[in-house]
Amino acid sequence: LCVFSSLQLVSLLLIGIAAWGIGFGLISSFRVVGVVIAVGVFLFFIALVGLIGAVKHHQVLLFFYMIILLLVFIVQFSVSCACLALNKDQQSELLEVGWNNTNSARTDIERNLNCCGFRTFHPNETCAADCFRTRQCKPCAPIIEEYSGMVLRFVGGIGLFFSFTEILGVWLTYRYRNQKDPRANPSAFL
Repeated sequence: LCVFSSLQLVSLLLIGIAAWGIGFGLISSFRVVGVVIAVGVFLFFIALVGLIGAVKHHQVLLFFYMIILLLVFIVQFSVSCACLALNKDQQSELLEVGWNNTNSARTDIERNLNCCGFRTFHPNETCAADCFRTRQCKPCAPIIEEYSGMVLRFVGGIGLFFSFTEILGVWLTYRYRNQKDPRANPSAFL
């Protein structure tokens, strides 16, 4: 039951962080928030399936829970390792690609970090930052790069921690599935 609660904790954290980002106006991209909330709801339902399967000792629900949890582990472990393995040059390149491909995220970043442009500030372009009125803005790249390494290490570490709790959940589910149902024979565990 401990593994089910950790998966529920992760799902509720995802939903809560997305709601917090919208509530404080940090994120205005509906797609980003929608994906984070959808992943949180998906993980919550998977944890619920595992919990119901464990309480009722339902072999099919436990099997599907185990397989889906294994797939979630593989994805989460891969993303966590990728976050931890990125060097400064790769982070900078990834940030620049993201900057050039999204307009709503660019507006949010400029507004929240009070900067304009990615590498250079051009007074002729439009910008959502307060500093644009005085035309004394700094470029956003150095500010973003300062935080990106720290955020990637934090996200990678947290993801790695929870991925190991998920593989523990797969192992425990496998072990629990192979036990006899105590309701069918009360002395089965003795």
